[in-house]
Amino acid sequence: MTLTLSFLGGAGTVTGSRYVLESGERRVLIDCGLFQGLKQLRLRNWAPFPVPPRTISAAILTHAHLDHSGYLPRLVRDGYAGKVYCSEATQDLCEVLLRDSAHLQEQDAAYANRRGFSKHKPALPLYTVHDADRALARLSPTSFDAEREIIDGLRVRMRRAGHLLGAANLECTWRGTKLAFSGDLGRYNDPMLPDPSPIEEADYLVVESTYGDRRHDSTDPQAALAEIIERTTARGGTVIIPAFAVGRAQTLLYHLERLKASGRIANVPIFLNSPMAFDASDVLCRHMEDQRLSKVACQAACGVAEYVREVEASKALNENSMPKVIVSASGMATGGRVLHHLKRYAPDPRSTILFAGFQAAGTRGAAMVSGAETVKIHGEYIPVRAEVKNLSMLSAHADAEEILRWLRNFRRPPRMTFVTHGEPTASDVLRRRIKDELGWQAAVPDHLEKATLT
Repeated sequence: MTLTLSFLGGAGTVTGSRYVLESGERRVLIDCGLFQGLKQLRLRNWAPFPVPPRTISAAILTHAHLDHSGYLPRLVRDGYAGKVYCSEATQDLCEVLLRDSAHLQEQDAAYANRRGFSKHKPALPLYTVHDADRALARLSPTSFDAEREIIDGLRVRMRRAGHLLGAANLECTWRGTKLAFSGDLGRYNDPMLPDPSPIEEADYLVVESTYGDRRHDSTDPQAALAEIIERTTARGGTVIIPAFAVGRAQTLLYHLERLKASGRIANVPIFLNSPMAFDASDVLCRHMEDQRLSKVACQAACGVAEYVREVEASKALNENSMPKVIVSASGMATGGRVLHHLKRYAPDPRSTILFAGFQAAGTRGAAMVSGAETVKIHGEYIPVRAEVKNLSMLSAHADAEEILRWLRNFRRPPRMTFVTHGEPTASDVLRRRIKDELGWQAAVPDHLEKATLT
């Protein structure tokens, strides 16, 4: 029976990961991500799903980040009725992420309607909190390293990928064919998360390429972070760190706690202004089996910042002139409370806007890192006079050398390696390196391309 693999997202872009395995009348969805960044990508979230959701038999999530899970409430709303398999930590993080994503979309639509800056009358959310709750009810947790049959002989094994608490890479065997999906690969020797688990063989491989064309800076992240904070606070400025609330915020808290403990930034107030990050920090300390930290170290990291829970307290941070550090979502400055801090502090030449990892094309983060003199926030053009930095070594993604290190675990070449989840240049550079250095067949699929595997 024919087995096909369709690339419904994550092809030619670093967001919207969605792959469909299909055999006969059965379809299995691997990841269900939101498109982010450029407008033409974001518009895909509003288009009908490329296959009718009710025809999908099962779904699997590699991890909880929204570019892999964030479309799930819409998929369920539009008719998907099957289970969604994931790790236990991914289930817990999705409860945080999907509800928050829905809440922010409802909130942003209401704000746009009040302020009248949306072209849509009225502005509507992509999905609601009710939709998110319905999607969460479909999650089915699966243990790492245990093979599980999910439909008609399709056996799936999850292995730890690093990158994020509960993140997995996948081994899928169906109709006698073995496929591997890297998911998002984490860093080797990460202080908080395990190394990516090796996969030794597969007939076909789908590998991410977020950093497929570059190496991470080898500078010690704590030293770089301390230097920026010291320099900024010495001139009376505030450090604003846009951070992904799930994963990156907790990594930053760990490094900030270590700097506090060493005395380097002992007197600098630190604020965590992201309700979702509060909940994600709680999840982190509940899943000790998925990380390297001890319980004591985890609690210390999560306790280093003052949590800003109420909206009025968030607004008060913008009125407070004291030097400080504010960690706030979202990581690419696409939404959330950080936008209000950017409106206040981006025009201040004493302050620093410090990004902490990959900035997708079309996001405010990418624009600011590239030197934009103004950014548009809530319909206003805000001047950028603050210092802007990006500590790429804080990325949770493997760089090109680490991806190749993971690939070298394979004992034989896959028949084909599909390079996905990257900007076009990054994906093609990695494709060439796989071909030249490993001698494998590799291709960069197009959006909506369907490959026949057997």
